[in-house]
Amino acid sequence: MTATAGSAPDLAPLHVVCAVAGISLAVPPASSVLEAVRAAGLEVPAACADGRCGVCETRVLEGTPDHRDGVLTAEERTVGETMMICVSRAAGPRLVLDL
Repeated sequence: MTATAGSAPDLAPLHVVCAVAGISLAVPPASSVLEAVRAAGLEVPAACADGRCGVCETRVLEGTPDHRDGVLTAEERTVGETMMICVSRAAGPRLVLDL
């Protein structure tokens, strides 16, 4: 996983709820949300897996993303409605995603 400059190191697992699938996951600090949801059996497309292409863009239903991608504009990051799950995590302990 590639973090952008200035992002805080991940020290604790992130709790991710995949609302559509009805599953909850603990994403370890060394894993991406994309890796965790794929390991849980969800098919999520991703072309680059390093935050540059936008293919894995996912709608955020609850929580605040910690954006680490190179795709979203500053305004899109502020609004926080979507995130690139290949590299981004959360500013808090929990995210609910439209997966």
